[in-house]
Amino acid sequence: MEKDRIQAAKRQMIDRQLIARGIEDPQVLRAMEKVPRERFVPEHLQDAAYGDHALPVEHDQTISQPYIVALMTEALELKGTERVLEIGTGSGYQCAILAELSKEVYTVERIEPLAERAKKVLEGLGYGNIHLKISDGTEGWAEHAPYDAIIVMAGAPDIPQPLLDQLAEDGRLVIPVGGRMGQDLLKVTKRKGKLEKESLGGVQFVRLMGVHGWKQAQ
Repeated sequence: MEKDRIQAAKRQMIDRQLIARGIEDPQVLRAMEKVPRERFVPEHLQDAAYGDHALPVEHDQTISQPYIVALMTEALELKGTERVLEIGTGSGYQCAILAELSKEVYTVERIEPLAERAKKVLEGLGYGNIHLKISDGTEGWAEHAPYDAIIVMAGAPDIPQPLLDQLAEDGRLVIPVGGRMGQDLLKVTKRKGKLEKESLGGVQFVRLMGVHGWKQAQ
């Protein structure tokens, strides 16, 4: 995409897809405008990078619709000092947004070629606060817990217990929970050891595979 076309597409995304739907956090909007989404999609889809929809990436995965990325990010209430855990690195786009808004991002991806491609793009963009691990994301990343915020980029049949265990007091967890064809996007806040749940609306994500998620045969 040409530079002028990219800027115009970004501006339209911010105005029509995000602000018009209620995204208000100025830092989230700034990050969404700064991160070059076209770098994270397959080359033949770059002209559609800023469209109001998800896009396919390798290995039957997707890069989420810009509005959903912004909605989930805003729900984490990031101030710039947080340690964030992301489950499902995917293309790396959501990870880049988180890196703009937090101190450290720990991201877990189970599909090795996808993780390696995301790592290459993120390093090429100069992010030095992202730590990537190839593993079962449903088990989290206990070594660096607790996390101030956790975001899950795939739909789970229930909230994996390891993620709840690794969430800090007053921490926020955003995760799609439900069936294979649709989920409820939940924001979970841990207060005094108890969980407060809020629905952010209906979504449709690829399945979260793993020991504490969907099994291959399901």
